[in-house]
Amino acid sequence: MSSGPDALAVLSRIRRAPAEAPPVPAPGEVCDLCNVAVDDEHGHIVDVESRRLMCACRGCYLLFTGDGAGGGHFRAVPTRFIAFDELSFASSQWDALQIPVSVAFFFVNSSLDRVCAFYPGPAGATESLLSLETWAEIVSANPRLETIEPDVEAFLVRADPRRSAPPECYLVPIDWCYQLVGQLRRSWRGFDGGREARDELDGFFARVKDRAVR
Repeated sequence: MSSGPDALAVLSRIRRAPAEAPPVPAPGEVCDLCNVAVDDEHGHIVDVESRRLMCACRGCYLLFTGDGAGGGHFRAVPTRFIAFDELSFASSQWDALQIPVSVAFFFVNSSLDRVCAFYPGPAGATESLLSLETWAEIVSANPRLETIEPDVEAFLVRADPRRSAPPECYLVPIDWCYQLVGQLRRSWRGFDGGREARDELDGFFARVKDRAVR
């Protein structure tokens, strides 16, 4: 008989837990679902309704990887990274989104049934409340974006400040986006983030690039 966590017991503990929504849990320590120790490199689960990210041991993570697991309320964050080197995404389209900084991420929020756009800054993740008609144009020109899994994967974009090159685009796990937000929040200085934040951004995108397949 398996000694792994029982799905019904895990769901019961989650429902009793307070509906907090921190950007991303601290690495290491224990699984938020069953309290067993986890390594620094561990999986995450999204509470779709509250947008809460929870640390998960391997057993609890696997409980929520299937379609319909957790009644659709909880979803395991995948681990795939994809580089969109040939994406049809012009600098002019980025400008039309009117994101005030050079990086943003987009994901489908299934509870709201729409695409949400966020960008990092000194206050953390800030949602762009502007119209996203340009996003619809980008998806229409790039059907691969329709494969992004709602709630748990994101389209991460970094624009060239000089507009001399097209935006750098990746599909990434949603927890990596919040990790980036936390890193930049600690180092952000002034309007554009400053040198330290730019160095953090360079290092982050280098790690994403190393993991990404094409």
